[in-house]
Amino acid sequence: MHAPPELRGGFTIRLAGLIVGLFLCAVGIVLFLESELGLPPWDVLHQGLAEQVGVSFGAANLIVSGVILALAWALRAHIGLGTLLNAILIGSFVIALTAIDAISALSDETLAVRIGLLPLALACFGVGSAFYIAPSMGAGPRDSLMLVASRRLRLRIGTARTVIEVLALALGFALGGTVGIGTLVFALGIGPAVEISFWLLERTPLATPAVASPQP
Repeated sequence: MHAPPELRGGFTIRLAGLIVGLFLCAVGIVLFLESELGLPPWDVLHQGLAEQVGVSFGAANLIVSGVILALAWALRAHIGLGTLLNAILIGSFVIALTAIDAISALSDETLAVRIGLLPLALACFGVGSAFYIAPSMGAGPRDSLMLVASRRLRLRIGTARTVIEVLALALGFALGGTVGIGTLVFALGIGPAVEISFWLLERTPLATPAVASPQP
């Protein structure tokens, strides 16, 4: 798949889909963090940059997001309401979810349980990405880069996402970021998870039917 599906319906329906998608992405982040099996690739980069530049982890996150967003914008990615809500809501959802005792207690579970959180986290990321990108209201910095790279380099969306994650991981590791088994699972699994979720959404009544390309 080289382009995401489009969500059917008016502004209110598409906005609801976007918010649901961002919530599912936040669930994926929380499950991944509670597994304590390694930082996601972009957070490895944030950590490494923070150590090298002497800024906080949060500041490094903002710096990287700004650079990626500027790059995506320069490559003519669609920047819109979804981009802004991505920046605001995911962090808010993560804070709310981690305040729930039953969720924060997941990190104390056995290794087998915490390993089991990884595929669940990837599924939440994949489905969440599909629902918040399909409304066509603009994606977050990293997803915008994924979409524009897929379009300009004529790569499958899953391939573009995997390449970007691996590059972020390699740079973060070179800067001194911490890598674990969960990091590798995320880097290699997020691309296929997103593309499969796009593929499934496209085949539901929620998506606008794709227009067949004219035959030469």
